[in-house]
Amino acid sequence: MSSTFENKPVIGFTCGDINGIGTELLIKTLSDTRMLDICTPVIFGSNKLINFYRKTLPDININFVAIKEAARINTKQLNLYTCWEEEVSITPGILSDDAGKYATISLTIAAEALKEGKIDGLVTAPIHKSNVKSPAFDFTGHTPYLKNLFGVNDVVMFMVAENMKVALLTEHVAVKDVAQYITKESILSKLQLVNNSLKRDFNIVKPKIAVLALNPHAGDEGLIGKEEEEIIKPAIKEAKQKNIFCFGPYPADAFFARGQYEKFDAVLAMYHDQGLIPFKSLALGEGVNFTAGINGVRTSPDHGVAFDIAGKGKADEASFREAIYKCIDIINSRKEYDEEYKNPLRKLSSRIVANAVDEKIVDE
Repeated sequence: MSSTFENKPVIGFTCGDINGIGTELLIKTLSDTRMLDICTPVIFGSNKLINFYRKTLPDININFVAIKEAARINTKQLNLYTCWEEEVSITPGILSDDAGKYATISLTIAAEALKEGKIDGLVTAPIHKSNVKSPAFDFTGHTPYLKNLFGVNDVVMFMVAENMKVALLTEHVAVKDVAQYITKESILSKLQLVNNSLKRDFNIVKPKIAVLALNPHAGDEGLIGKEEEEIIKPAIKEAKQKNIFCFGPYPADAFFARGQYEKFDAVLAMYHDQGLIPFKSLALGEGVNFTAGINGVRTSPDHGVAFDIAGKGKADEASFREAIYKCIDIINSRKEYDEEYKNPLRKLSSRIVANAVDEKIVDE
């Protein structure tokens, strides 16, 4: 892997929607030369794009070396991987087809580099779903694109913060369509991925996972909806038989209001807003979006393109910076996990720990 260069991980960065705040975040974050102490950064974009937004940030100085192939990555400097050289119209705050086109160019080149092991991790800047979708990029966002690129059966959109982790069963699906995606197979798949990720990516030996209900009051024994009785409970039962330590289904309102999420290492929510509203309301520190289930490590900030402040120098880079730290942490965690589990004695001791008596979790 490329991280052998000075033992620092090589982290790639996409520019996101070129009319959004992505490039401003890159400049604000990577102009801090201390980043070079913990990683080798590689921006996938263009010189003209960086220079355009650099002019909107006159108090920030950023230096980089332009490259056209990964073999030229300089471990002592910020690298700019040139993805295009033509003139592109940049109009901050405006939704345009060109902005989506160049966002996908940046993403596809960077993601291929991740897949091929030319970079160790990828931090993606925000894209706008309405202008990236095209015949050449038939995806609703980063997560389904990466699932397809890496050729895996399933992935998880995993929101991570200091005090909580929330995984989504369904992602960008209309609320009226959510129920049709609630299947025992999908729940089992997500639980397996979350369980594996908590172990390998977050160093949790025997994770505890909460599963939320779909309907109010967890369906009230089938009076409000049958998904809990017919789908979710059987899935949880089968997951336990596969040695996944999971509980539920919990009514979402009481679960978060009573702080029950604090008893678990992760929560599996049935749909986007069920998980994201409490996450963004209760998470401590800066939230990060992590794609679990692919061989590479990809993170992103937990916000969008913010057209309303694009090009005005007002973007807060805190979540973006946290996404970098989290990406590096997960890379290191995976290395440690893989190294430890090469040792058969380590595997044996882990099985002993996993079979120990756990604290009892009482449904409130």
